[in-house]
Amino acid sequence: MVSTLDSSTQTAPLVSPNQSLGPLTSRTNNQGHLEIGGCDVVELVQQFGSPLYILDEWTLRRACQLYRDTLAQCYRGGSQVLYATKAWNCLAICALALQEGLGLDVASGGEMYTALQAGSKGEDLYLHGNAKSVDELKMALEVGCTLVADSLFELEQLAALATPDQPARLLLRINPGIDVHTHEYIRTGQTDSKFGIGQFQLPQVFEFLGQHPQLRCVGLHAHIGSQIFDLQGHRDLVGVLAQIWRQGLNKGLPLQELNVGGGLGIRYVESDDPPSIPAWVETVATAVQQGFGLAGIPLPKLLCEPGRSLIGPAAVTAYTLGGQKGIPASDDLPEGRTYITIDGGMSDNPRPITYQARYTALLANRPEAEPTQPVTVAGKHCESGDLLLKDILLPHPVAGEVLVVLATGAYNYSMASNYNRFPRAAAVLVHEGQAQLILQRETYADLIRQDLLPERLLR
Repeated sequence: MVSTLDSSTQTAPLVSPNQSLGPLTSRTNNQGHLEIGGCDVVELVQQFGSPLYILDEWTLRRACQLYRDTLAQCYRGGSQVLYATKAWNCLAICALALQEGLGLDVASGGEMYTALQAGSKGEDLYLHGNAKSVDELKMALEVGCTLVADSLFELEQLAALATPDQPARLLLRINPGIDVHTHEYIRTGQTDSKFGIGQFQLPQVFEFLGQHPQLRCVGLHAHIGSQIFDLQGHRDLVGVLAQIWRQGLNKGLPLQELNVGGGLGIRYVESDDPPSIPAWVETVATAVQQGFGLAGIPLPKLLCEPGRSLIGPAAVTAYTLGGQKGIPASDDLPEGRTYITIDGGMSDNPRPITYQARYTALLANRPEAEPTQPVTVAGKHCESGDLLLKDILLPHPVAGEVLVVLATGAYNYSMASNYNRFPRAAAVLVHEGQAQLILQRETYADLIRQDLLPERLLR
């Protein structure tokens, strides 16, 4: 069932969430504190501790609805939006996406299991991965999940597992040979990539599919990268896929679905200027209609799989500030530096140390105070590179205040670790003044739950 929100009950502006620095319900309340989803962030930290992921339900639903409804309005054929759960996969978020009529893109057996436990059916799921295990392939076949095949090797494995009574429903992941301007670790469509079937392999792949009727190839998939602002790459992608689609039809493949991936960027800092969700959807829908129309091919069912642009802007992470350390000016550091510490860091947000990712932050206790002091926010892990925010401006920080880092919904919890044996943070879903735990904070006992101690090592 597709839910709808009565926007008349919301104070949030009806803007594209991926263009907003913070959740759409963010405001300063009567206490002078930051409020999200009707909940005082300072009070949330007092109640649930920190670090704390805070997810705004309204912002996430709004993003889902923008993708779903714009695609239905702009595209003349059938369509389906899939949430790329690798951005943040947990029971509550999978269930919410399903409630909004989205399917789920999963990238492992663990993500698939979580989605199923959240109430999804096999037909809701699309399994990705460049190195799926045999167990994952069997699991997908058993539940009726669509597989996004990444290589001829995978097709050979599937041919041995699938049967006429239990065929493999699959899309071919194509490497389109399109490069985009983003971090090299999140580009996926260039020729030199671990992902996808190269166009030079297609004759061999088509021949193999023709010889194995238990492999039911119903469509094509391609993904060119992540955190993308330039829409031209998606127009180019459709042109490539339309040509390959015609080749597949000529080989007798029952092609029906075209999955153009996701990749729309979000606003992490003031200078970021991503296209809106509707603009992205309209660009893709128009490109497919024009490209397939010119080629004289019936329109496919159009699928897309946003992740970051759905969940990223909807969440923030709250930390408690600790002490400060001043570094005096020198020839190497003409202006000196002030470090402020927080009670988290690279274990709850590894993106800065991995991708040099940038974020915007503010103080929940004084969100409207003028930021005048340059500081570097240092995490508490035993790594010199554990610097969450480098050389940003904040109001003069005070130990015990709550620092909020914006747009942390994507790839923060999902990439979190127990480095230095830190327990993973809790997460709360906030909506209309109510806060509900969706992830419990790990305990020290949780950290050793899987440990085994041979008796001979006991003192």
